[in-house]
Amino acid sequence: MKIILIGFILFLSNMADAARIKDLSSVRGVRENQLIGYGLIVGLNGTGDGKGEFTSKSFARMLDNLGMKLENKDIESKNVAAVIVTATLPPFAKAGNKIDVTVNSIGSASSLQGGTLLQTPLRGADQQVYAVAQGTVAVAQPSTAGAQGGGVGGGEKAITTAARVPNGAIIEKDLAGDFTNKRLIRFSLNNPDFTTAARMVKTINQDLGGKYASAKDSATIDIVAPASYEGNTVELLANIENLDVTSDAKAKVVINEKTGTVVIGEKVQIGTIALSHGGITIQVTQDVSQAPQNPVPVRGPASLQNQNKGAASVALFNKSTNVGDLVKALNNLGISPKDLISILQSIKAAGALHGELEVL
Repeated sequence: MKIILIGFILFLSNMADAARIKDLSSVRGVRENQLIGYGLIVGLNGTGDGKGEFTSKSFARMLDNLGMKLENKDIESKNVAAVIVTATLPPFAKAGNKIDVTVNSIGSASSLQGGTLLQTPLRGADQQVYAVAQGTVAVAQPSTAGAQGGGVGGGEKAITTAARVPNGAIIEKDLAGDFTNKRLIRFSLNNPDFTTAARMVKTINQDLGGKYASAKDSATIDIVAPASYEGNTVELLANIENLDVTSDAKAKVVINEKTGTVVIGEKVQIGTIALSHGGITIQVTQDVSQAPQNPVPVRGPASLQNQNKGAASVALFNKSTNVGDLVKALNNLGISPKDLISILQSIKAAGALHGELEVL
C-alpha cells in the first residue's frame, strides 16, 4: 500500500522571505525575568497533602504569623496543599500591574481543584520580592473532543495537581529601564548568522541615511542614535524594528524518528551519489541523459512513477537536485517515513547531503 508522506513531511519553502527586525532579533536589556515562591493552597475537598511534614510546619508557621499560637505544631489537614508558585515578570513591569501565576503541587495532594492560593511572595534570582500572589486556582478540565469517536483527546485525563491563577500576582516594584535618552542600542539576533547581520546593518543604515549601525559579530548589532532622535529613542526603536530584512540560515534537515516527521530547508542540496534501498535505486549524476539506462528507468522528479511493481525502480536526478525534489519523488514510489529517514541518514553519512542533519 502506498504511503503518502505529505502528512509527515514539512517543507520550509520560504526560508528566505523577508521578516521584520523585531521578529529576527531582540533589544539587549529588554527581557523577561522568572519569579518563584513557595505557598499554600487551602479549601481543597479532602484532596490535599494530609500529614505532610513540610506542609504541617508551613501551615503552623502561617497561623502563628496570624496570631494563632498552637501548642501542637503537628497539624494534619487534607484540605491544604504545599505548592511551588512560578511567574514571568515582563520587561518594564510597573508596580500595581498584574501577571498570571502557575502553581504545582510538591506534596501528596491528588487535586488542587477548588482551592485558593494564600498570599505568596515571588522572588527573582537576586532573592528580592518582585510580586505577591494570591487567588483562586483554575485547574484545566479534561478534553471531551473525540471521546465517542476515538479521536485525539478522547478519554484524556486532566492533570489536576497543576493549575493557574489568572492575574493572580501583583507587581510590587517598578523595574528600571529608561530608553528615552539612551544613545547606544544593541540588537541580538535570535539565530546568529553573518549574512543576516550584514543585511540588517545595511537596511538600518539606508533607512537612517548614514552609518549608524555596525555588526560586532554574527549575533550583535550596535546602533548609535542619530542626533535627530535625541531624547526620543523609543520612536527610533519603533522605526527600526519594523524594517523588513531577508534572513538567511544554514541548509538543514531535521528528523524526528519517533513521529516520522522530516523538516527540510529549501537550500539543502544532494551531491553525486548512487544509493540502493530495498527495491529502489537512487542515482544523482551530472547529467540525467548520460546516466546508464535501467529496465525500469524512472526519471524525476516530476514524471517519477513506479510503472512495474515487480522490478526495481530507478530514480535519476541531476546534480542540482535538492532534498525537497528527492522526497517528492520517493513519495511517488511509496517510500515510508521510516525508509525516508534511513535514506537521508545514509546520504548524509556518505557526505552527499550538503547541509546539516539533526535527529531529534
